[in-house]
Amino acid sequence: MGSLLAAFGLSGAAGLNAWLPLFASALVARLDVIELAAPFDDLTSTSALVLLGVLTAADFVGDKIPVVDHLLHLAGTVVAPASGAIVFTGQTGLETDLPTLAAVLLGGVTAGSIHAGRAAVRPVSTATTGGLGNPVLSLGEDAGSLLLVVAAFVFPVIALVLVLALAVGLLAAWRRFRRVVHRS
Repeated sequence: MGSLLAAFGLSGAAGLNAWLPLFASALVARLDVIELAAPFDDLTSTSALVLLGVLTAADFVGDKIPVVDHLLHLAGTVVAPASGAIVFTGQTGLETDLPTLAAVLLGGVTAGSIHAGRAAVRPVSTATTGGLGNPVLSLGEDAGSLLLVVAAFVFPVIALVLVLALAVGLLAAWRRFRRVVHRS
């Protein structure tokens, strides 16, 4: 049950920062703290860890740069659900009877939903701050992703609660934005 809850936390984190949960899962598995289901255990290879580390760092820096952040978010429309599907399936493959397709769908939908909410909120920041608030918002997204990753490994129940709260919060922010837009 813990691996299922952790999987939701990690896939939710992938919706905020697609590469961080992949890198963290691979690193923690490499340190033999967790075990990833095959074929995702290949992520623990040195070359995969280096690549994931570089992608995590590039995303962290690039998301603070105007235009680059927009391109990363466009790519994230595909990358975030894929990352969520990978971390969910890799986390649940050894300890649950969850069919692989169900794990892929649950992880992809969880990450994709969080990413969609994030993408819906970002234009509000751009419109209200002229884009100057986006790096601060990005830093908050990175911190939220890190918090979810740590919670997923240490307190999986809390990770699930945080993912649900994040989804509800993003939905509320999107609805508020739509009301404001329709009034003007």
